Amino acid sequence: MIGIMFIFMFALIFIGLPVYLSILGSGIMFLTATGLKPLLLVSQRMTTGLDSFPLLAIPLFVLVGELMDRGGISKRMINWADSLMGWVPGGLGVVTIVSCAIFAALTGSGPATVAAIGSILIPSLTKTGYDKKTAAGMVAAGGALGPIIPPSIAMIIYGVTMGLSIPKMFIAGVLPGLVMMALLILVNFFVIRNKPEIFNKREKFDFIKLLKNTWSAIGALLLPIIILGGIYAGIFTPTEAAAVGVVYALLLGLIIYREINIKDLPNALLKSMETAAMVGIIMGAANLLSWIMSVNNFGDMVTNALGSFITTRVSYLIVLMILLFFVGALMDTVAAIIILAPVLVPFGIELGIDPLHLGMIFVINLVIGYVTPPFGYNLFTAQSITGLKFNDIVKGVIPFLIIELLAVMLFAFVPGIITFVPNLLGL
Repeated sequence: MIGIMFIFMFALIFIGLPVYLSILGSGIMFLTATGLKPLLLVSQRMTTGLDSFPLLAIPLFVLVGELMDRGGISKRMINWADSLMGWVPGGLGVVTIVSCAIFAALTGSGPATVAAIGSILIPSLTKTGYDKKTAAGMVAAGGALGPIIPPSIAMIIYGVTMGLSIPKMFIAGVLPGLVMMALLILVNFFVIRNKPEIFNKREKFDFIKLLKNTWSAIGALLLPIIILGGIYAGIFTPTEAAAVGVVYALLLGLIIYREINIKDLPNALLKSMETAAMVGIIMGAANLLSWIMSVNNFGDMVTNALGSFITTRVSYLIVLMILLFFVGALMDTVAAIIILAPVLVPFGIELGIDPLHLGMIFVINLVIGYVTPPFGYNLFTAQSITGLKFNDIVKGVIPFLIIELLAVMLFAFVPGIITFVPNLLGL
């Protein structure tokens, strides 16, 4: 019967019903057909699914990103990245990827990064000689760094769902994020290797200009340091860090940069709550499904089924990555984490895989879904700001998507990339 429930859920998703309604519909169908519990359980499980203090960090971090986006941060970050990396061959492409990484670290959102950086740099990239498809694909792929480089909403959700330390996940995401950024820069070099008009177009390094732009962007650059430093120094929890980030972003935008108007705040709050509500209702709905699977020992059934043909860590990781690649391309990341992690992760832990390593692989693999057709959020965002056809965006992102998939394999089979920094800090 659980199998029928999942088939029903995916059928509803494919016909275009919102994810949370598809999850609730399949859960209600199961409860009605089996008579397991009264339908009052639906509202109870949804409420229980949101009853968690760490989840309060989600709307706060979303608001931080919204305030930073409205506070003139994107232009300052781009100017800083340009003065730092503009002298490199193919400098504007490098600046684009570095800007995506920095802005992603401030907002934690892939689509927000694509919108903020893409709207400024895609026209500049095309003027320099980049094909518009390539420029859009580069920014879409760079936006995927958002949920990998902390703070990350996906990591918060995974940590709450699986009982894994959110600060550990945050610090474990730093090195993989930087590695993926470096690999995207290499792809940029590969794409323009036969285009000397782009490859040789670079600015002369100017140390004085770098200092000026660093001073201009110093407020934004300090935000990740304040948030992560406060967490690891034991000054505040991730949720409290998010609240500190909101206050800091307000001070930066209202008083220091003076690019946020008081009249803009209601819209910023409304947009943040819309995003947070979307995440929250999916988490509430998915908690009903998680309860149904738990009561029916679905996790044990999956573990026994996997144990019949998966006997090593390597085979488990390969199967997991293939599965999550397709799930990430078809399903919302939040729902995928809440539904699949409790089912698939325990078996990997039984095989001896480090829970932190496995959790990061799970999150990063699903995050690649942001740039994987047919439902990648970043692809639709890039389409909206460029006006290109969806197929053209997909063609432009393919070289960058391939390297991101290879990066996930690297992280899976070289766990030290994920665990090195946490171990170094004694976490």
